[in-house]
Amino acid sequence: MNIIEFITNNMPTLLALVATGVFAGILAGLLGVGGGIVIVPVLFFLFQSFGVSPESAMLVATATSLATIVPTSISSIRSHNKKGNVDFDLLKRWAAFILVGVLLGSWLVTRVEGTMLTMLFGMIAVLSALNMLFRTGKSALYQKLPNTAGQTMMGTSIGFFSSMVGIGGGTISVPLLTLYNYPAHKAVGTAAAIGLIISLPGALTMLTLGSTPTDAPAGTFGLVNIFSFICIVPLTVLFAPVGASLAAKLDAVKLKRIFAFVLLFTGVRMLAQLFL
Repeated sequence: MNIIEFITNNMPTLLALVATGVFAGILAGLLGVGGGIVIVPVLFFLFQSFGVSPESAMLVATATSLATIVPTSISSIRSHNKKGNVDFDLLKRWAAFILVGVLLGSWLVTRVEGTMLTMLFGMIAVLSALNMLFRTGKSALYQKLPNTAGQTMMGTSIGFFSSMVGIGGGTISVPLLTLYNYPAHKAVGTAAAIGLIISLPGALTMLTLGSTPTDAPAGTFGLVNIFSFICIVPLTVLFAPVGASLAAKLDAVKLKRIFAFVLLFTGVRMLAQLFL
């Protein structure tokens, strides 16, 4: 089959993936949310519409999302570093613990049922949505980061849970850091670097150790769908500045609340699919 025949035969899939990249890029720039929190549920439901089982869809969506975060996080790190918002001292302290969590979490993804990942993502999505709705602008609960043992647990947990649900770490690390009176702008910039520590080893683990499900979408190697990666990454990078431009013209607070409600609905729907 030549490339033209492939494109013709898979046109609906390719168009849907292109739309996913555009949507994720605009939302990332518009609301400052990580791409994974958008890409995972979109791919999860999209793959199912093409006949993939929910279990396989979640496994492939998780691994593919991590792969897409690798290049976008590199671009984001450069942007935040120019503004001095990447805390390299914190990264030096946390990197090894994040990596341990990532390796354990991504290895588990290659061994567990997709239903477990769906439940975990649904719970994280609901908690993230509630945090956006009720904790925005609230004061910190603590005045400084915990001791070494506490930070070890934080770094390991961020790597473990983020890799298991295909997100870059910002969804968990930013709210967690700001609870400890950590500057919000530095939390976002540092989260971009944390995303690279999570996504690169996580995606490689799932690519090399993951067994491709029998009903996986075309172009899946290990647990990573290469076609989705190729379609999503350039469009996410291209449309993130468009979202950032829109953010300057629109009410960011209202938009974030709307996204929180959409995320809440998505998380509840994923959980409902498991139990209803």
